[in-house]
Amino acid sequence: MEARSKTVEQWFSMIEQGQIVLPRFQRHEAWRHAQIIGLFENVFRKPSLPVGVLLVLEIGNDEPFHSRPIVGAPEPKGRPSMHLLDGQQRMTALWRTLSDDYEDLQLFVSLGPSDEEEDASAGVTPPELPRIDREKRWFRKDVRQPVWCDDPGQTFERDLIPIRCLRPGAVGERNLESWLAKVKEAGKDPSPRLGRIYELRQRLSSYVIPFLSLGVETSRETALDVFIKMNTSASPLKDFDIVVAQLEEASGESLHTLVEELIDEVPAASEYGKIEDIILSVAALLDGKPPLKKTYLEKDFGEALGRNWPRIKSGFRRGLSFLRNEAIINEKSLPSDVVVYLICALWADIPEHGFDAEGNARSILRKVLWRSCFTDRYGKTSATRSYADFRTLREILNGEAGDTQCELFDETYYPLPEPGELLLAGWPSRKDRLPRAILAASLRAGGYDFADGAPAHPDNLAKREYHHIYPVDVLGGDRSDDRVNRALNCALISWKTNRRIAARTPREYVEKRAEAASLGEPEVRQRLASHLIPFDELVAGDYDAFLQKRAEIVADHLRQLCDGRMPS
Repeated sequence: MEARSKTVEQWFSMIEQGQIVLPRFQRHEAWRHAQIIGLFENVFRKPSLPVGVLLVLEIGNDEPFHSRPIVGAPEPKGRPSMHLLDGQQRMTALWRTLSDDYEDLQLFVSLGPSDEEEDASAGVTPPELPRIDREKRWFRKDVRQPVWCDDPGQTFERDLIPIRCLRPGAVGERNLESWLAKVKEAGKDPSPRLGRIYELRQRLSSYVIPFLSLGVETSRETALDVFIKMNTSASPLKDFDIVVAQLEEASGESLHTLVEELIDEVPAASEYGKIEDIILSVAALLDGKPPLKKTYLEKDFGEALGRNWPRIKSGFRRGLSFLRNEAIINEKSLPSDVVVYLICALWADIPEHGFDAEGNARSILRKVLWRSCFTDRYGKTSATRSYADFRTLREILNGEAGDTQCELFDETYYPLPEPGELLLAGWPSRKDRLPRAILAASLRAGGYDFADGAPAHPDNLAKREYHHIYPVDVLGGDRSDDRVNRALNCALISWKTNRRIAARTPREYVEKRAEAASLGEPEVRQRLASHLIPFDELVAGDYDAFLQKRAEIVADHLRQLCDGRMPS
């Protein structure tokens, strides 16, 4: 390994020529705006501060890994000379910022007096700290906002210069010349600031970034091992990033590409939380191990994931279809994260078109799903408990064990909630298991909209709102009152229906709906029943009696679901 250094101008020249690229297993961008600003503050400061050391792999006649350019950089026209193993967040931030490649961010450098360092010691010459201004960008009616950012006259009036004008090389020179010309066209004289501008350009272009270089003789395995061990930047590697590298080493396959293909085939895969975490959990269970960090960091885990990928894909496809049929439609309606990876892992090995066997599996998995939602089995140590249950459940599905052997089904330790417990469950918009389970069970009954009659469906759930069945104003007008914000006082309906109901009493809006519905009161009763809402208790106007009756209905409904049955 050799230690060397290059200036920002030299690094940019290599990027422009396609001489330095990223190995395909490198993760995607992870830096936040504050980290990008901090990088440039260190670069422009005088004396400057370091931004860390890069790690590169020298390339011989053949690239050891598939590669891709830094985001926004030109595609290489020939064979690159380096793969950037560590430091891609820094280099990507430098390149994209100085190329003005962020749609939602633009940086400016102040041409005025430097900020003073707050903790500068007395008697010591304070460093010069040019101010870096961040502007968030957005579009309004196809015009990028704020408009002044694209007006050189206005930016100069604010004593600012777009950071792209300070970019090293010919591109930066053209940016600066164009900007200065437009400043003059706006009737401003940039001459007094030219010295400052050229000094800032020089600081940036001559800023030195050191790097460690692995020679061309370095093996793929060694390079990947060093990549994993040395990647200790401000955004350290996540478990998924390490598995990406493991799979690349074992088979040459790109896990990023596999995930993209999975989402193309099963779009719902991206709607239940972080797909990377779900994939790792499913892969661990299918490999016979608990879904824990310790498992993911085992050296052969990536290879096992690649080997099991067809099973993982099948599990996602069939498992998520099952969840949607059971009204667990997306992350918003998800009572427990465990159910997603546990159900997908269990579906992975169930024979397709198994007729009676598949029907039996559905009943068992319905029982698994709803008991996972309505009991606290996975409240603590969920990874080890889900692993233990997965092993037993797979035996049950294969006919090698009985239901009583699965701890999830043991009501002595994991009882189903009684109506009294359901009464106290809070508002389901919060990430709380029981309230969300109650809402999911009500959607499972159909969830027809009160007004338009449309059933709850993946296509319309995003447009639905949490509705207080007894409006807040009817119950005293205090939105912070826990008594108002009960899961049993909630239904998920369209935003239009929610607005029309407003603060009407239940009797008033039910009568209104009955008048509007061509089939009258029976149709409204049916729509309310599809949310497990008791019609008579609702219109009677007794809130406590309504909650009690609905709790009894939900309790009966969840008992049937948790027994694997289709509620009657």
